[in-house]
Amino acid sequence: MTPLPHNYKEPVLTLQGVSMTFNGEVVLRDINAQVLDVTRPGMNQGQVVGFYGRSGIGKSVLCRIMAGLLAPSSGTVHVGVNQLPVRPGMVGLVQQRYPLFDHRTLHDNLLVAALRKHAPDEAQRQVTSYLDRFCLTPHRKKYPAHLSGGQRQRAAIAQQLLCSEHLILLDEPFSGLDVAMIDEVKKIILEVTTMDELNTVVIVSHDIATTTALADRLWLLGYERDATGQLIPGATITQQHQYNLAEMGLAWHPNVEAEPEFAQFVEEIKSEIRGS
Repeated sequence: MTPLPHNYKEPVLTLQGVSMTFNGEVVLRDINAQVLDVTRPGMNQGQVVGFYGRSGIGKSVLCRIMAGLLAPSSGTVHVGVNQLPVRPGMVGLVQQRYPLFDHRTLHDNLLVAALRKHAPDEAQRQVTSYLDRFCLTPHRKKYPAHLSGGQRQRAAIAQQLLCSEHLILLDEPFSGLDVAMIDEVKKIILEVTTMDELNTVVIVSHDIATTTALADRLWLLGYERDATGQLIPGATITQQHQYNLAEMGLAWHPNVEAEPEFAQFVEEIKSEIRGS
């Protein structure tokens, strides 16, 4: 497939030498990866990274490190155009259960998040804008218990965008959803990434095809082997397992999942995961 026109600017997420050890066991080893601000002619275009790896390999640990919720044993994570060291609150993390304050309305849940970043008047304006963008205005006075699963998910994503610095991590956003709801979530992610070219979404998912169809970059967490074929302790993301889907012509095409090149690439990724 033909790559669509695009250019790159400054980095918005940089992992440098990230390693993690628990009780003497190496979980993550020397991870180096970077996401650049991508621009496309005549439009806002944020970044989407698909992040894969076998169960138990350390994806959740790396997510917490990227979100600033867990300090690595060594290495650094820098975020934003100013490449500041990550701190809690700079990166939004949307977990599978979409946690919200049960005793607050949807509007007030979002306002709590907005007030972490904005003065009161601006926070109110931002909440009103996000309620409208995410089609949640009719539900603004509802409590979380009265929201549907899709509404809770939209609210959780909006909540994290309101208080984070353009970067959010989505943990298994397609898990347990039917086809119609998966399409709805895909629309939400596309909406998020076209709101601002600095908006960056990292999707951690076992749904390889759906995530790859949304992504312009792909990371595969796995193990390396030494010269004797033995596994080296600690999962990593090698240069060979970082894929630029935009340059491969697999990013931003409508209905890309129907293309033979896409299907072939997804099968290659599945094979890599099985062998990792």
